[in-house]
Amino acid sequence: MPELPEVETVRAGLADHSLGRPVQAVRVLDARSLRRHLPGPAHFEAALTGRTLRGAYRRGKYLWLTLSEPDGALADEALVVHLGMSGQLLVRDEPGDGSGSDSGNDSEARAAFDEQPRHLRVALELGPAEARPEETSEGEGRTGQRLLFVDQRIFGGMFLSPLVPDVPAAVATNEVAPDEMGQSEVPERFLVPEAVKHIARDPLDEFFDPVAVRRKFLRTSSGIKKVLLDQSVISGVGNIYADEALWRARLHYAKPARALSAAQTRDLLEAVTQVLRESLAAGGTSFDALYVNVLGESGYFERSLNAYGRAGEPCHRCAEAGRTSLIVREPFQNRSSYRCPHCQRAPRSR
Repeated sequence: MPELPEVETVRAGLADHSLGRPVQAVRVLDARSLRRHLPGPAHFEAALTGRTLRGAYRRGKYLWLTLSEPDGALADEALVVHLGMSGQLLVRDEPGDGSGSDSGNDSEARAAFDEQPRHLRVALELGPAEARPEETSEGEGRTGQRLLFVDQRIFGGMFLSPLVPDVPAAVATNEVAPDEMGQSEVPERFLVPEAVKHIARDPLDEFFDPVAVRRKFLRTSSGIKKVLLDQSVISGVGNIYADEALWRARLHYAKPARALSAAQTRDLLEAVTQVLRESLAAGGTSFDALYVNVLGESGYFERSLNAYGRAGEPCHRCAEAGRTSLIVREPFQNRSSYRCPHCQRAPRSR
């Protein structure tokens, strides 16, 4: 399943390629991808058509696009996307008019633009982006575009959700950016879709609060990996990055969260942050063709994994220390956990 680095890579791609484009038409090819949009496909199509893609945001594994009304005002709802197990958002730029270029290349470009990907569920036909004064390049953003939601397993989806305020405590108490809160309306970056508000902030969020996370750890005796996967405690972390962070912090996945010392909590949260940042820099983790960025390119962080997917292979840390210890794979909540039995010893049973 795409986790924070993969979703953030997609969000950044949309921010680079699709913002400022008006939605000219919407095609819903499979209504199952809109199951969370309760008014149905016809309403979804009508509500998006005529609005412009305004901003691209993310919290944890959810991303959303804010919208502008035809008069330029911020719409009161956002387009939310969850990639599920196999969702992809792909952009296809419409070829130019072909003047002065090779007609064979034009034909190939048009064929690629018109090709319908397998498992296409929803397609947004976007118009040219509004030119900004600083833009001088010819052609870029001046043609149409298709934004395609492709999902093989149909666990993901798209839906519209009302925007609601979610002002960080530090801002609300004027500890950070008090000038922003002097406005009569809540700034756009402090608005989230109502369906996403329950999701906790992630470690790459500028308002992530490690102290609040520590308090949540102390209130539960659940194993630390289970807590890391709880999106209401800390968001964006899935099976892959939980295993990687626990390996770096030398913690067994079943160690009770409340049993972590303050230093262990700090080390673990630092490990989570580091592994997410490193994966993001590598474009995410792609074990198969199901995860790609908006241009269809795979990430390569799987080359840097220390634990996940390495059962039977030497622990890198132990090997550097001259020890022989093989990564083991163990069942965990209908999934698997990977760890080094030497570095990440099982907690003592009581």
